[in-house]
Amino acid sequence: MLFAPQEQAQGLLEYALILVIVAVLVIAVVFIFGGGVGRMFSNVTETI
Repeated sequence: MLFAPQEQAQGLLEYALILVIVAVLVIAVVFIFGGGVGRMFSNVTETI
């Protein structure tokens, strides 16, 4: 019972680390493919 708060904090830290990694990956994907996706949407709206 004495170790429960520490294990809970460790689990919270792991979830926060996973969230940070996912956020960095999303930012990287948007940075890499953002221009192409923007041009694609521009082309679609022009043809409509």
